[in-house]
Amino acid sequence: MLEIAATCLVITALLAYLNHRFVGMPTTIGVMASALILSLALIGLDAMGIAQGLREYEESFLRSIDFSNVLMQGMLSLLLFAAALHVDLGKLKAYRLPVAALAVLGTLASTLVVAFGIWIVLPLAGLQLPLMYCLLFGALISPTDPIAVMGILKSAGAPKELELVITGESLFNDGVGVVVFSLLLGMLTSGLTPTLGHGLELLLREAGGGLVFGGVLGLVTFRMLKSVDNYQVEVLLSLAAVTGGYALANRLHFSGPLAMVVAGLIIGNHGRAMAMSDTTRRYLDMFWELIDEILNATLFVLIGMEVLLVVFSANLILAAGLAIAVTLLARLLTVGLPVAALQGFMKLPSGSWIVLTWGGLRGGISVALALSLPMGPERNTVVALTYGVVVFSILAQGLSIGRVTRRAT
Repeated sequence: MLEIAATCLVITALLAYLNHRFVGMPTTIGVMASALILSLALIGLDAMGIAQGLREYEESFLRSIDFSNVLMQGMLSLLLFAAALHVDLGKLKAYRLPVAALAVLGTLASTLVVAFGIWIVLPLAGLQLPLMYCLLFGALISPTDPIAVMGILKSAGAPKELELVITGESLFNDGVGVVVFSLLLGMLTSGLTPTLGHGLELLLREAGGGLVFGGVLGLVTFRMLKSVDNYQVEVLLSLAAVTGGYALANRLHFSGPLAMVVAGLIIGNHGRAMAMSDTTRRYLDMFWELIDEILNATLFVLIGMEVLLVVFSANLILAAGLAIAVTLLARLLTVGLPVAALQGFMKLPSGSWIVLTWGGLRGGISVALALSLPMGPERNTVVALTYGVVVFSILAQGLSIGRVTRRAT
């Protein structure tokens, strides 16, 4: 385990250095692009009978990492808490209705649009995918990834109110998407179709329980922070709340991602304002900013390297292109058009619908969920489609979102 962690950090540090020194892309995009290019180069060299050992070593290294488990049970809690820690809760409340609508209704609607869209267009690429797997793909690809969004929005220059809506949506729709995916995966593995009442009960328990648990966790941690004035202890308390709270939420079958978002919002707002000295606030911010940057860079390097384990063919490459088009169309129909129609009511700048449509970035969470599917040809197809959408999202949308934002707003 230590060797795997050390290898990941060494590769990430070297790629981050090369990107900062010679390329100059945003760190998350730069390290992922570098890892992707190096992995593709190894595939090409291996096809020519060169560097076979290097490709085999990288593949064995990647197979030793349970990407889905590492992200969903390790990195995700820390990254979501770090992202929520710096969101202004007072300003977010002013946009609570559009954020809630986009996170819940938008995600559910997008899941259906993507699922049926993929089911219709895949035969054009000579492929077939059962409707249940199409629904699973819709559920895992519809939520925007808060890790990707927060990492790239920092340099996009979006108006503050628009950035707040995009950030709020990405933080909450992630939890909704994971709950819907878990419900569908349970149906697939058990072979049973739950009733509408059972589905709503599960959604309420997972999502509602996660929100309530996160609120309790945040308030308890806030009280503990308020009772001491020692930055080492307070930083340790915040770390314990995230790691222990996420593990307990999962054990209670509550949504861990939603719990971390709520806890982060409470500690980042009430905790920072009323329970911390200036010294504690500075150290807490520096600690979680470093955690965020290190894990973000490591995650995107792993995404770039994972291309070695994705089974591609000419049909799958064409299907991935179709999946990109379907996903963008679903984002436009379920988010862009509603925002354009209600732009005045939401008090957002003109052109916000364009930024919200193009800024719906997907990332590691989608890949992790795809890799958690049962082994089989359907899984290989879903993983390839997911990887194609994620790579396009981060490289094409991520690199151009700044220009799109400046022109649209």
